[in-house]
Amino acid sequence: MNTPFNRNQWRRFGGFAAGFGDGLGMIGKAILAGRRLAAGELQLVLLALLAERARHGYELIKALEERSGGFYSPSPGMVYPALSWLEEMGYASVVAEGSRKLYSITDSGRTYLEQNRQAADTMLRQLEYIGRRMGRVREIFGGLDEEDELGERGIGAARRELRQALREKRGASSEEKDQVAKILREATARIRGVG
Repeated sequence: MNTPFNRNQWRRFGGFAAGFGDGLGMIGKAILAGRRLAAGELQLVLLALLAERARHGYELIKALEERSGGFYSPSPGMVYPALSWLEEMGYASVVAEGSRKLYSITDSGRTYLEQNRQAADTMLRQLEYIGRRMGRVREIFGGLDEEDELGERGIGAARRELRQALREKRGASSEEKDQVAKILREATARIRGVG
């Protein structure tokens, strides 16, 4: 996955990540922890996507990646067996288009999906929630991988020093945290005034 803020970078911000999971259901927390969707969960999510429109396997992978803001991108080795299962169960039909296969939901698949609609909708909402939160994380930490033209005196070095100082204050008292917040607000105001 080639996103501006990938899972390895995410793990570096363990303290921040703890608050990220607030409001996520079990599926969302599992994805954040690096677990893939279980086979049944993935099959149901794929079926829900097929209910929107017929798609190729690659399009389904991209749809999941987009909904999660690039954070969850199942491998073809996960998606194609799930699609084969949906076909074997009669929940999806397949039409060959050259070397590619176009998958569509069947009436039986719609019935199965409706019986499991709440679970499917919950998983899709959690993927979308992750996508929105990841967008916010990218915005907050934007530029983490940019080249720092000024080396040890540049913005990147200052950002690293700030992150380290904030990590050191994790267990601080309420009064200390209030002081840190005041300093950060003052610095923000000064930064905005530069130029």
